[in-house]
Amino acid sequence: MRYPVVIHKDPNSDYGVTVPDLPGCFSAAETMDKALEEVVEAIECHLEGMLLDGEPIPAPKTMEYHQNNPDYAEGIWALVAVDLAKVSGKTRRVNITLPERVLNVMDKYAAEHGETRSGLIAEAAVEYIASREGDAG
Repeated sequence: MRYPVVIHKDPNSDYGVTVPDLPGCFSAAETMDKALEEVVEAIECHLEGMLLDGEPIPAPKTMEYHQNNPDYAEGIWALVAVDLAKVSGKTRRVNITLPERVLNVMDKYAAEHGETRSGLIAEAAVEYIASREGDAG
């Protein structure tokens, strides 16, 4: 799953990174590269807490959706990838049946995007559920 993040840098401060789709999720570091690494860990911890609390994981919105928010004015935008298969410390092996063509398309996509098959399936399921819950509300 790829989350848009906004990076701010004030004089005499570290780079701060905020995740608009996950209120309260942020990180900071001395360099922009390190800040982007740290925010992935912050997102993983935030999502883990949501899962432990039984909360649904929200699907990320687009950068364009958030860019009109004055809280993020003058920020630098980036996308960070989070592998949902890594989020929960507890994994469970399951046996599913998929058409071979679908499996091939999934594997190709996952490889091209540096993801795993399990992560892709987890991401797709979470995004689908989040979109359906959004339809209901």
